[in-house]
Amino acid sequence: MNKFGIGQPVLRDEDIRFISGKGLYTGDISLTNQTYMYVLRSNVSNGLIKSLDIDDALKSSGVINIFLGKDLREAGIKDMPTNFKAKNKDGSDMYTPERPAIAIDKVRHVGDPIAIIIAESIEQAKNASELIFADIEEIASVTSCNEAIKDNSPQVWEGTKNNLCFDWEMGEQDKVEDAFKKADSIVEIELINNRIVPNSMETRGAVANFNKEDGRYELSCSSQGVHSLRDRISNVLNIEPSEIRVITTDVGGGFGMKIFNYPEYICSLFASKIIGRPVKWVSDRSEAFLSDTHGRDHVTKAKLALDKEGIFLGIKIDTVANMGAYLSNFAIFIPTLAGTAMLAGCYKTPAIYVNVKGVFTNTPAIDAYRGAGRPEASFVIERLVDVAGKKSGLGPIEIRRRNLIPSSEMPYKTALNHTYDTGDFIGNMELAVKDSDWQGFKDRAKISKENNKIRGIGLSTYIEACSGGGPEEATIILEKNGSITLHIGTQSNGQGHETAYKQILCEYLGIGPEKMTVIQGDSDVIAFGAGTGGSRSVPVGGAAIKVASENIINKTKSLAAQKLNIDESTLEYKEGIFLAEGTNLTISLEDLAKDSNEPIKISSQWTPPNYTFPNGCHICELEVDKDTGQIEIKKYTVVDDFGLVINPNMLAGQVHGGIAQGIGQAIYENTVYDSENGQLLSGSFMDYALPRAEDLINVDIRWNMVPCETNLLQIKGAGEAGAIGAPPAVINALVNALNIEHIDMPATPNKVWSKLHSN
Repeated sequence: MNKFGIGQPVLRDEDIRFISGKGLYTGDISLTNQTYMYVLRSNVSNGLIKSLDIDDALKSSGVINIFLGKDLREAGIKDMPTNFKAKNKDGSDMYTPERPAIAIDKVRHVGDPIAIIIAESIEQAKNASELIFADIEEIASVTSCNEAIKDNSPQVWEGTKNNLCFDWEMGEQDKVEDAFKKADSIVEIELINNRIVPNSMETRGAVANFNKEDGRYELSCSSQGVHSLRDRISNVLNIEPSEIRVITTDVGGGFGMKIFNYPEYICSLFASKIIGRPVKWVSDRSEAFLSDTHGRDHVTKAKLALDKEGIFLGIKIDTVANMGAYLSNFAIFIPTLAGTAMLAGCYKTPAIYVNVKGVFTNTPAIDAYRGAGRPEASFVIERLVDVAGKKSGLGPIEIRRRNLIPSSEMPYKTALNHTYDTGDFIGNMELAVKDSDWQGFKDRAKISKENNKIRGIGLSTYIEACSGGGPEEATIILEKNGSITLHIGTQSNGQGHETAYKQILCEYLGIGPEKMTVIQGDSDVIAFGAGTGGSRSVPVGGAAIKVASENIINKTKSLAAQKLNIDESTLEYKEGIFLAEGTNLTISLEDLAKDSNEPIKISSQWTPPNYTFPNGCHICELEVDKDTGQIEIKKYTVVDDFGLVINPNMLAGQVHGGIAQGIGQAIYENTVYDSENGQLLSGSFMDYALPRAEDLINVDIRWNMVPCETNLLQIKGAGEAGAIGAPPAVINALVNALNIEHIDMPATPNKVWSKLHSN
């Protein structure tokens, strides 16, 4: 039975459903008497709405109704709030602008909704949109955060100066200043963390319905958690959470972008109530580029103070973070507490001070993208350390060896107040160096040179804070036929939760996976859930499953004792069966279920006492073509510490996927806006490059497992790690190849060629 338990490399149960075409995505859902919604979006990046003439469009064939921002406002629909706020460093409140679901007086980025058209078909809705005359007075715009914060820059919002949203700090500035005064050397670097468009395989969509009979809304959408979405939507609609049901079926990728509330969800629900029919909307790819939240987009200046032995004394960091035109749900959290608190990295730096300024620009909102602040932090610290290694003459390995936190000092409290419970940071690096054959690099570089290529090697360490977001709840139902139904409030969006959760159930209940069903994604069926994000699902959801498993064993144990007419203390539970000590009396869970008047049900929550801290080391080896600037990844080595491993196969898939996205950010993905008019120039896959299968290689992965001491299952989390460790490893390898100090992401062939031929 334990062949399907924790630690086993079993294949994913859900894959049969997917590869046989039986998956059910939002786009597959259609309701009786359904209508279709098309969102008319602004084609200017900053402008005053003078008028919107919809008369001709309303007469167009198949059109049922057209709604503007004022219609929602008059109906009592509220603005869409952000969920996290920060204080400015002087103690004052940050600037929080309004965000209507449909723009009313002004548009603030290309893609801002200005009207929704409801029609009998999507084609009729699109045709009608072309008949709407939008008189928008275009005004100057700004898309770069560095430009936005300057005096006399175009203003996105009139209520704040220099487009400033917040001016926030963390750390002890005086202590850092003292460290820099004592320093024997200071290393500085300025870098860009480029804007990323998440681009999940399945675009966002919504099927909305208002039921007049019970007065309740129902929304089917592709999300990363139905409960938080239900609560956010009900707030904007000005209703109780009990008045809306949110359903999520299969999800084709999320990467953080599908956690949030979006205008289209509000609009479709509003329209359904008004017209009395279901409303369906599915984003096309070009629309996704304009309307999904984006990720990253920081400009950072970093300084590192060292003594004469290369020991870190202090770090000072100033970051300008692009918020976009509006504040999404966790926009403020990402560059502040989520990212900044991880700028200590894996190192023993005694003093750190960080100042982050969030600024508005005429671009789509920024929010979580795989890693959510931790990749940004990792890129800063690992590039800074690499430059210090080069300038000090110690090199990338020795400077880290001198400054990494040794396992003997765990638990370790950083200068930014995180307490790492466990970790073997030095061991991770030494294993990665050995596995990558770092010593043989010079010989491989000679071969590359003979082929007119330049070879480079680079490493990065990483650590991230995971498994936050509060408690998770698991409900286990022992059905009358002896099968197990699990209700869980997390939401798989491609990770394989169904299989991982069955493995945990099998480990503690000893029942085969063929008797298990995992239910997720229904706010009416599942009482509670914090959703999926921050690598929390299996560490926190899995821990809740363990608690629920133990509780259902305890509950059924008393029933078993009654059935066998023996003392409960004499019973032992093993692989689905209660055995009476010293006798041949047994009774199975299945028999207890059949004898019960109703299914046996237990709900249990588990709350993490602290974050978990996955960590590791990446080493990238690459070649550069001197004639074209083209980069080819030749070798990639990873040593990861994720604590206890549930399924090595699925875990390797998570690491591979994260590295692919990290490589994408490092050398391919380039979000480009016209600096004059704010138009997105990279709005399709013709212009926005994602890494393809032929661009990637097999990754050499090793687990250096140190059990987590703050998680019930000893798990640390893994979903975002690859995207955190990869960008600095790739760029460190590239600057090593080019023998330069820095190159900004994405390091496209044109940039590389320019660096090669700049002299």
